[in-house]
Amino acid sequence: MSIFRPIYTVTQLTTEIKNLLERNFEYIWVEGEISNLRIPTSGHIYFTLKDETAQIRAVMFRLQSRLLKFEPVDGLQVISYGRISVYEPRGEYQLIVDYLEPKGLGALQLAFEQLKEKLAQEGLFDPAHKKPIPRLPQRIGIVTSPTGAAIRDMLKIIERRYANVHIFIYPVRVQGPGAAQEIAQAIKELNEWPSIDVIIVGRGGGSLEDLWAFNEEVVARAIFSSRVPVISAVGHEIDYTIADFVADLRAPTPSAAAELVVQEKIELIEGLTNLNNRLFHNFRSLLEIKKEKWQSLLFRLTDPRKRLSDQRLRIDDLSHRLFKGIRQTLLKNKEIFQLKKDSLFLHHPGRQIDQASWHLQQLFRQMILAEKGEIRLLRQKWQNWSEKLSALNPLAILERGYSISWLLPQGEIIKDASLLKPEDKVRVKVHKGEFMARVENINLEEE
Repeated sequence: MSIFRPIYTVTQLTTEIKNLLERNFEYIWVEGEISNLRIPTSGHIYFTLKDETAQIRAVMFRLQSRLLKFEPVDGLQVISYGRISVYEPRGEYQLIVDYLEPKGLGALQLAFEQLKEKLAQEGLFDPAHKKPIPRLPQRIGIVTSPTGAAIRDMLKIIERRYANVHIFIYPVRVQGPGAAQEIAQAIKELNEWPSIDVIIVGRGGGSLEDLWAFNEEVVARAIFSSRVPVISAVGHEIDYTIADFVADLRAPTPSAAAELVVQEKIELIEGLTNLNNRLFHNFRSLLEIKKEKWQSLLFRLTDPRKRLSDQRLRIDDLSHRLFKGIRQTLLKNKEIFQLKKDSLFLHHPGRQIDQASWHLQQLFRQMILAEKGEIRLLRQKWQNWSEKLSALNPLAILERGYSISWLLPQGEIIKDASLLKPEDKVRVKVHKGEFMARVENINLEEE
C-alpha cells in the first residue's frame, strides 16, 4: 500500500499562501508606528508598521500617496487601511495601503502644524517682514468669492465709513480643488496693478476643510511675496489659518477687516479740527513766550545817562584826590593822571552804549525774522491739511464731471451694468442737481 504525500514546489506553496491571505484579509484597518520610511524617485512610500512585539512591511503607491494632506515621518502613530498581499519573489507578505491617517490627530490638522512649523523656520511669520497698512488707502483690492456674505458685509461697512475709496474685487473660489491656486494668482495679479494700496484676502466662516485653501503653501508664499500690504480675514474670530500668520495684519472677520482698513470720515474731520486747535494754541503760546523775552530785554536795558553821571562823578573824585597829593610827586601824578585819562577814553561809556544799542537791534531783528518764519511754517501746514481735506471731499468728485446713479425703486447704487435691463428707471445725481433716466441700451465692456 502506497502512502500519498503531496509535495509542493516553492512557487506552489507561496501561491497557496498568497491566495489564503488575500482571501481572508482583503481589506483591513491596521494601527502601528511608522519606521524605516523611505520615498524613492518613483514616488511610492515604503515603510514598516510596528508595535511593541511585531512589525509588518507596508507600501503606499504614488497614486494614493498624492492624496495625503500630511507628511509621513518615522515615529508617527497612524491608522492604515489596505489589503494583505504576498510578494512571491521574496516570499514576504506586506500591507498595500490605500488610506493613511494620524492616530488621535486629523490629517488636515497635522498638515496644518507641519506647514506652520516649516514656514516659521523659513521666517515667513517674522514681524520684521510685516508691511504697515496705509492710513488712508484710496484703492483696495479684495480677493474673495463674489457670491458670499463676506463681500457684501465688507462693501456695506466701507460704504458707511468712507465712501470715497475705490474697490477692486477679484473673484475667486474660496474652497474646493483649485481654490488655493486661484487665490495665489489673484494676489499676484493685484500686485501688478500700480494703483492698489492694500489687499484684503478672506471669506466667511466654515469647517477646517472649508477653510483649507487658506492653509495651502502656495497662498502663504503669495502673501509673503506681495509688495502690497495684505490683510487676512478668514472665517470667524476663533479660526486661524496659515494665511493669518503670514499676512501683514490679521482681522478676526471680513467685517473687521473692512473696519480696520478704512477709517470713519467723521474721525478724520475731528482729527483735523483737533490739529487746527492745537496749532492755534501753540501759536498763541509762542507769541506769549516771545513777548515775555522782549519785555525782559527791555527791563535789562538801563538808562545810559545814569552811567554817564556816575562816570563824571568818578572823574571829579579822581581829580580832587590828584590835586591833594604831594606836590613833590606832581609830575609823576600828572603822568599817572594822563594814563588814567587815556584809559578812560578807550572805555568811554558812549562807545559801550553804541555797541549795546547795535547788539539790541540785531537781537530784535532776529526775533522778528524767527516769528515770521514760524508763522509762515504753521500757515503752510494748515494750508496743506486744508488741501488734503478738500481733495477727499466726495462733492469734489462730482465737480469734475462724475455722477452717482441709483436703480429705482430699490435705491441701490449702480456699480455693474450687468445688473440693469432695458426700461429700468435710474436716478442720477450730478454736481448741481439730479435727474431721472430710463435705460435703453446696455453695453457690457471688459475692464
